[in-house]
Amino acid sequence: MTTTATTEATAAQAAGPAPVVSFRGVSKSYGAVRAVADLDLELHRGETVALLGPNGAGKSSTLDLLLGLRSPDSGSLSLFGTTPQRAIEQGKVGAMLQSGGLMEGVKVKELIGLARDLHPRGYPVDQIMATAGITDIADRLVDKLSGGQEQRVRFALATAGANDLIVLDEPTTGMDVSARRTFWGTMRSQAQQGRTVLFATHYLEEADEIADRVIVLHRGRVLADGTAAEIKARAGARRITFDLEGPIDREALSGLPFLTSLSVSDAGSGSGRTVRIRSQDADATVHALYGLGAYPRNLEVSGLGLEQAFIALTTASDATPTTAEEAAR
Repeated sequence: MTTTATTEATAAQAAGPAPVVSFRGVSKSYGAVRAVADLDLELHRGETVALLGPNGAGKSSTLDLLLGLRSPDSGSLSLFGTTPQRAIEQGKVGAMLQSGGLMEGVKVKELIGLARDLHPRGYPVDQIMATAGITDIADRLVDKLSGGQEQRVRFALATAGANDLIVLDEPTTGMDVSARRTFWGTMRSQAQQGRTVLFATHYLEEADEIADRVIVLHRGRVLADGTAAEIKARAGARRITFDLEGPIDREALSGLPFLTSLSVSDAGSGSGRTVRIRSQDADATVHALYGLGAYPRNLEVSGLGLEQAFIALTTASDATPTTAEEAAR
């Protein structure tokens, strides 16, 4: 018996710490629409994770399932080894969602105080407001706030106590540049303290700059999962930009190997134009370019930005059937 227990403990240590969030084959449908499809996903302590995806990719449904707002049709889901509802009751989870209004007819400080009182591990009200940058509107009525101020109040509610997981849905919508910078500085501090931060965003530059892990959802599944650099590399194509003097032979340029796109600036009338290319093999494309007898000036080769990589990945996925039924159409 002792040997068995020791073996199990050793195996658990070798497997590493338990995930903060675990999805195992989770699916969720709304009528004929399958919003989440056999989703497998884990989040770990101290990660800052960006959740990306086009409209209808399943981001909101995934967050609703994670927070226990909806139940999966199949599969298993756990937070901190227990149910989402239990983890929230224990004060382990804070959430900032787009949906749902704020309580009207009360002052900001009163609303924050209520959230603090309800949290099992609540922070002092003044500390919560200072962290969220809303001390200056403490005595203002909640229903008299601007959109950006409402977002900061929602953030204060999500961080009213010592949560181990913070879930943010489009958190900086309506915030100005200064407020966004302050907000993400606070989030970095939360992650440095060992908290897990998960945020869904349409601001891809935020994901590129802030997240140490990026998850791209598409059709309710994980399409890509890695660092921003890994996501960009997975998209494959690189950008080639150069200037050409004299007439432009578009047909010859279009025949360059590994080309995925070609554009020529409208400036000028046959000379001094800028050519922009995307290629799956930049070295081979540039070699062939010189083989045409062209003399490109200001030649630059660079990787795709996260936004371009995101578009490339989702576009390629849209062109590929994901089920036998779709393939038969």
